[in-house]
Amino acid sequence: MAKIFQNSLLQSKTRYQLLATVIVNIITFGHGFGVGWLSPTLAKIQSPDSPLDFAVNIDEISWLGSMIGIGGMAGNLTIGLLLERIGRKLCIYMLAGPYACLWILIYCASHVGYLYAARFLCGFTGGALFVALPIFISEVADSNIRGALSSLIMVYFNFGVLAGYIFCTYLPYHIVPFFGILLPVTYFVASLFLPETPTYLLKRSKVNAADKSFRFYTNQPEGTTSKAQFEDLQSAILLQQSQHTAPLSYRDLITKPALKAFGGAAVLCAGLRFSNISSFITYTSDIFAASGSVLDVNTCTIIIGVVQIVGVYTSTMFVDIVGRRLLMLLSTMGVGLGCIAFGCYTYFAGIYDLSQFNWLPLMLMILIIYLANIGINSLFSLVMVELFPAKIRSLATSMSMIWLSLMAFCTLKLFPHLLHDWGISVTMWLSAIWSLLTFIYFLLFLPETNGKSMIED
Repeated sequence: MAKIFQNSLLQSKTRYQLLATVIVNIITFGHGFGVGWLSPTLAKIQSPDSPLDFAVNIDEISWLGSMIGIGGMAGNLTIGLLLERIGRKLCIYMLAGPYACLWILIYCASHVGYLYAARFLCGFTGGALFVALPIFISEVADSNIRGALSSLIMVYFNFGVLAGYIFCTYLPYHIVPFFGILLPVTYFVASLFLPETPTYLLKRSKVNAADKSFRFYTNQPEGTTSKAQFEDLQSAILLQQSQHTAPLSYRDLITKPALKAFGGAAVLCAGLRFSNISSFITYTSDIFAASGSVLDVNTCTIIIGVVQIVGVYTSTMFVDIVGRRLLMLLSTMGVGLGCIAFGCYTYFAGIYDLSQFNWLPLMLMILIIYLANIGINSLFSLVMVELFPAKIRSLATSMSMIWLSLMAFCTLKLFPHLLHDWGISVTMWLSAIWSLLTFIYFLLFLPETNGKSMIED
């Protein structure tokens, strides 16, 4: 009970840490809304009653799905170059611009190129925020709630995906952008009032500003700051800087701890992308159509959106109690076994009459998505940030996210073709293989990072 109370997000001293996390994740909700837009919209723009003046073919659909990966790489690279130069706050503040532009492009689309550009900007926003937000949150959050606050990134993302599924299913194509563009405006105004992280300010020797920021995020009025806590943070920063007096160079990226962290991050990214969790979310309607489910595909899609939220909420509740490693192991093993079962069902459904089990694809996908969201899908950015040494954390996280976005492009581009050419069964079995390989690696090599200092290596 004491452990649970200690990890509560509602403590007085962490109130503004939670508030800051809620504010910056408005853009995460928006990104999820943009991601969720595609699945139900594809059904609309491929139908005879398409709201657009142009048709799309299977190759263009694959580009629509995968363009988010190219945008993600651009966002990863841009934010990686800016994060240490202009600070965390300004980086996350700037995300409102490209996100607003994507809804303007969607509304004005008169050619498929407009939709490509919109998906690119959606990816750019996501690629940038998944680098900047975990670092921002890790630097303002107390260590005992850092996991829970970081998990809220995926809570907001999944709420956004669900909202995208619902709005784009039931509202006309040209109405949805009016709701979408409200989000960056709200985010732009709300995030203006957040101070820069005390860690970044101390690195820039702005002690007075850092003290004010520290008091804000620990909810301590002026004159009541716990000098011991702030001085501990300041001493840790000074110690780190004294140990790393030389500027960052390629040699810092090839030390043993750095290479070990890069290896873990590479497997983490590959496990997330090649187990096709993102593809399941992007092409949910197509998957249910290919599985032979007689249930309404849009209803199934909305149900899956709800399941994502439940899964991430479960992760948020337990990540700081049971740790990261256990949840990652349960997640990867469960996704692998679930994909095997899904593939077996669709394989035998093509041979035998399994119409009495037509509810099974939905149940299996619920299981897969839930297990993905208690671990690998919700915790990947948190674990990645915690794996890297402090000196290279910003750059290494950005490099890893570029790798993640490259694989996102490849998997989202190939997934519709795999469904079309190889069938749903083989596609699900390939996903299972990658997920189980990731489980084996995590079982043997993934360290527990719960409670790790964000200042000390």
